[in-house]
Amino acid sequence: MLYAGLDLSRKRVDVCLLDEHGERVAVTAAPPDGDGLRGLAERLAGYGEPIYAALESMNGARFVHDELERCGWRVELADAQKAKGLAPLTAKTDRIDAFVLAELARRDLVPAVWLPTPGVRAERERARFRLHLVRHRSALKARIHASLIAHGHPCPASDLFGTRGRALLDAFELPAAWRASTEASLRLITHLDTEIDACERELRRQGADHRYVPLLMSAPGIAWVLAYTIAAEIGEIERFSGPKKLCGYTGLCPRVYQSGESDRRGPLAKNGPTYLRWALIEAAVHASRHPVYAAHYEATRKRLGRQRGAKVARVEVARKLAEAIWYMLTRQQMFAPQGPPAPLVA
Repeated sequence: MLYAGLDLSRKRVDVCLLDEHGERVAVTAAPPDGDGLRGLAERLAGYGEPIYAALESMNGARFVHDELERCGWRVELADAQKAKGLAPLTAKTDRIDAFVLAELARRDLVPAVWLPTPGVRAERERARFRLHLVRHRSALKARIHASLIAHGHPCPASDLFGTRGRALLDAFELPAAWRASTEASLRLITHLDTEIDACERELRRQGADHRYVPLLMSAPGIAWVLAYTIAAEIGEIERFSGPKKLCGYTGLCPRVYQSGESDRRGPLAKNGPTYLRWALIEAAVHASRHPVYAAHYEATRKRLGRQRGAKVARVEVARKLAEAIWYMLTRQQMFAPQGPPAPLVA
C-alpha cells in the first residue's frame, strides 16, 4: 500500500507519495483537470501497489476525489481545520501540506468528512441556487427603496413591487440617473421572478418523491421550500447517532471553553452548512408562535431582555426543531410532541 497526500490549488495538484515506512517514493504535480488526473494515476500505477490518498476538503476537491476513485484509488476528504490541529506547521508550502496529508493517511489519522452522493449534491445545488437568486432580488429591491428615501419618497404601499406599487413607482419624480437605475433594477427583478418561479416548480417536483420532505412539513414553521432545503443539507439522517449530533452539525450550539473549575460558553460554533442554519432559523421565526414552543420562546425572550432576548430565543427554538427533526426522520414519524403528562384527577 502506498499513501498519497494531495494539495489542491487553482492550477495544479501537488502530490507526495509515501511507502509503508514513511519514505518518500515520489514527489510530483499534475493539472487539476480530468486529463491531468488520469495521467497522474497512470504514472503512479507503475509502482504496482494500491494507493490510499488524502485531500483537504475545498472547492474542486470533490471532482479530484471522483476522478481518482474512478482510476482505482481510495481517496478521503479531510476536514481542513481538524487536519491543521493534528499537524500544526511552522512552515507552510504546498509540498509540505501534501507530505503532511500523506503522513496522516499512512498513520490512519485522516479526519475524514462525509461526502454526499451525486443525488444529494444535486438537491443541495437546486435549493442553494434558489436562495442565491432570492438574495439578489432582495438586494435590488432594497436599492430601489434606498433611492426613493434619498429623494423624499417614503414607500406608502405595503408591496412596492405589486400592481399598485409599480404604478406609484412610475409616478414618482426621480433624477435621470436614479430613474435609469430604478428601471434597470425593475427589469432585473422581473427576470429574477421568472427564474425563481422555475426553480420553485422544480423543487416542488423533486420534493414530491423525497422521503424526508413530507415528514419535515409536518413540523411547525417548515413549509415545502424549507423542508426541501433541510432535507438536502442533512443528506442521510443515519449518519447522526443522536439528536445532539445533529444539533452540533448545524453549528447552532455555543462554543465551550472549559478548564479545571472554569466553564464558559462563547458564541455559536457556526460549523456545518450555512444553508442548514439559515433554514432552521427561518423555521424558528414561525415556530416560535406555535403552542409547542411559544411559552419557552417568550420566557427566554423576557429573561434576556430586549437587546438579545429574541435572537437567543430563536436559536433555542431552532435547536429544539433540530432535535425533533432527528426523531422524525429516524423513526419515520410525523411531528407529534408528547409534552408533559396530563395531571391525574381523583
